[in-house]
Amino acid sequence: MAAPDVAEWAGHSVDVLLRVYAKCVDGQREIANRRIDDAPPA
Repeated sequence: MAAPDVAEWAGHSVDVLLRVYAKCVDGQREIANRRIDDAPPA
C-alpha cells in the first residue's frame, strides 16, 4: 500500500507517517526492488 494511502487511513500526513512508523516499514524497499527485478518485461 502506498504511503499517502496509509497516511490518509491513519489520519496522519505522509511526513508524520514516515517519521513515526519508519521502523515498521523498514526493509520494504528491498522487497519492492526484488518484485521489480522478478517481474516479466513489459
